[in-house]
Amino acid sequence: MKIAYIAALSALALLAACNKPGEAPAAPAAQAEAPVTLKAPAGVYVLDPTHATLQWSLLHNTISHYTARFDKVEAELSLDPANLENSRITATIAPTSVSAAYPADYQASHGGSGFTSWDDDIANSPNFLNAKSFPTISFASTAVEKTGARTAKVTGNLTFLGQTHPVTLDATFNGEIERHPFAQVPAVGFAAEGKFKRSDFGMAVGPVGDEVTIRFDGEFIQRAAPAAPAN
Repeated sequence: MKIAYIAALSALALLAACNKPGEAPAAPAAQAEAPVTLKAPAGVYVLDPTHATLQWSLLHNTISHYTARFDKVEAELSLDPANLENSRITATIAPTSVSAAYPADYQASHGGSGFTSWDDDIANSPNFLNAKSFPTISFASTAVEKTGARTAKVTGNLTFLGQTHPVTLDATFNGEIERHPFAQVPAVGFAAEGKFKRSDFGMAVGPVGDEVTIRFDGEFIQRAAPAAPAN
């Protein structure tokens, strides 16, 4: 027992000698993230609307982040797995599909607004999305820059309320499957997040914050090439 105690003390002394006085033990080296090679073939992929979410949030009354979503989003991804920088994505959003999950009786509390619901107000009011004048919101990427084994910065033009300005999204590759269980073609999944100021697009800022955060998560299914005509 005494021999084991002396051996333990000796080991501690040896470890202490490896560091300078007052210097903390060296932290273990961080492991590099394993590179990811996409097996999905190059081609055009379209968003599966049943497995996609596009949310937006902004500061409300300086005390909480108000969150809502769009239910109608169409997107097309031109994927080049050998050179991701050559990949491109476009998306179109229907502002009338906004869903805020407002639980109260909106007409009882906002009878003079002229709108039937909070979703209707957000979608169609000139103070908000003004869908009657601007029926679509669109995004078209202009550059893709890899930032890690599974991440990239996607910069593109956001067209909103009749104005177009650049926005950068931080994208993450979620994964891929060789054969979608229903479509029977390859599929890939991506998530993305970014921010922009709504005042840049001409929207007035009141008790709701100026900076909008957008978050996307969805699956893209390869568009099958048309069958060759029969001879």
